[in-house]
Amino acid sequence: MRRDIPPLHEVRRITQKKRDAWWTVLLVDPVATPLVRLTAMRTRITPNQITWGAFVLGLGSAVFFWLGDWRWLVAGAVVYHLSFILDCMDGKVARLTGQGSVFGAWLDFVFDRIRVMVCGVALMAGQYERTGDELYIWLALAVVGLDTLRYINSLEIFKIRHSMRKQIKERMKEARRAENEAELAFMEDLLRDNPEADIEQDLQKARSAEGIAEEAAPRPAPQVVDLHQEFRSRFPVYLRMRSFLLRHRIRTHLISGIEFQMGVFMIGPLIDQVLWATVVSGALLLVFELAIIYKLLLSTRDFTRTIDSVAARGRQAAAA
Repeated sequence: MRRDIPPLHEVRRITQKKRDAWWTVLLVDPVATPLVRLTAMRTRITPNQITWGAFVLGLGSAVFFWLGDWRWLVAGAVVYHLSFILDCMDGKVARLTGQGSVFGAWLDFVFDRIRVMVCGVALMAGQYERTGDELYIWLALAVVGLDTLRYINSLEIFKIRHSMRKQIKERMKEARRAENEAELAFMEDLLRDNPEADIEQDLQKARSAEGIAEEAAPRPAPQVVDLHQEFRSRFPVYLRMRSFLLRHRIRTHLISGIEFQMGVFMIGPLIDQVLWATVVSGALLLVFELAIIYKLLLSTRDFTRTIDSVAARGRQAAAA
């Protein structure tokens, strides 16, 4: 038995994400985190072995779904949730024991996509055999397509945001070399670290500190770049909701792929309403994905304004 594993509260701090899906925070972490500590203390199981276990359980739930009857649907839902708990445990064990690897992350991602695809096809095939309704064939395609679309959209948005931040940093570096300005900070990062922050008040303090520092010290306070300024100005209630959710480790993307999977593979089978649970879960997922795209659109406008502002300051510095 390993004796270097910390107490449970410290394991929570190390293994749990600062922001996560509400389903994971409320229904998975309370079970998974104690199991992670016991696994790390009393076994030699590796994160990759846990990933394989989650995958095998996921295939088992697909078999139950394919049988179609309500009792088998309930069994499939329970096994699927157990599979998801294991799927959350592999990353936590990796962070706790330092056994994480690039290949393990790839394996986890690929097995997740295969599990959703196999379970989606098996669930809808079982319901088609049970009812003869061809709509379930289209629902199988919809489940696989929506899961794929969500990951493609997430990846592309991440790449675009990374590109915008990189371009701003490069422009700011040039401006600092010309003007000896302060270090750059992004509002999104500041809010993530301090969800209770008052944005307008902190921006005012940052501007004041920058002015004072210019008079009293050679290095002014960090300059804050807000790439979500227009979105926040249009939806001020979002700030209060975001702060509340972040204090409880819940991300604002309330219907993500995790909630979509649970709606299709847990809630629908448990209440024997696979069709409607899938339709509602898919519609909610699309609504939140469109909201993220709209937020990205407004962010690109803030990006353009920031780049133009930096370029104007560069021209002023060159003229001076």
